[in-house]
Amino acid sequence: MSDGRDPKHNPHHDFKVTVPRAAPFEEKPLRSIHVYRDGIGRVDLVDYMGTDLTIVNSARVSFGKHKETIDEKDEKLVNYLVRHRHTSTFEHNVVTLRFVVPLFVRSQHHRHRTWSYNEISRRYTDVNIQFYQPNEFRTQHKSNRQASNAEELIDPPVMINRPSNVELYKREDSASFLLNKHHRDSMDLYNGLIEAGVCREQARGVLPQNMYTEYYGTVNLNNLLKFIDLRTHEGAQWEIQKVAEACLDIAEDLWPVAVGAYRKAKNEAG
Repeated sequence: MSDGRDPKHNPHHDFKVTVPRAAPFEEKPLRSIHVYRDGIGRVDLVDYMGTDLTIVNSARVSFGKHKETIDEKDEKLVNYLVRHRHTSTFEHNVVTLRFVVPLFVRSQHHRHRTWSYNEISRRYTDVNIQFYQPNEFRTQHKSNRQASNAEELIDPPVMINRPSNVELYKREDSASFLLNKHHRDSMDLYNGLIEAGVCREQARGVLPQNMYTEYYGTVNLNNLLKFIDLRTHEGAQWEIQKVAEACLDIAEDLWPVAVGAYRKAKNEAG
């Protein structure tokens, strides 16, 4: 899926980090969209229920009507429903998706409480431990405390103190190099704790926020579009914008009339 930016300026271009124990997922999704160009982060379509006709019939049941096929008149009805926000009829269409995203994206997503979630537990397993690692970093927005500058990407030198055998010494490395090192060091510490007999539920505490997690999310189309509306906004964090865009792509494949009406209404509004 294109994100509309030049790959050479994409902070996730040509990057992949995988811990040696990681193995590919065995389940085959109906569709999979990679969101960060690192071969890890993605949104998978697992299952779905309902069609555009489901929406039409749930609206026409008010008049005791039922259709077997969808026609132009029905498409106008769906557009009317979206335009006037009569979207309870969208709640009969449901999708189950699997998300592979960093922990901080998971935390933002799980604020949407109309979804049902089930997540991998690091109390139970240490398989597929992988990390999100950009090659470049966005700069902080000057006036918006929670925002960054999506088009201003840097990989600056970072000066840190490192212990030697005798005293602290200073060394300057790139931010991306240090992030990679931090992930490796965290895994070394985690593995050391496990090998020393420490339980997984405590050892996992040393793993960073950039660790990928995996979870199922199930939602009806009405609430999916609300999630997409909020998380594709320019004020949303770039990483979750990519997730929301993937969800929109998948939804449009499943319900082209309904999502087409949503896109049309959004364009008209703005």
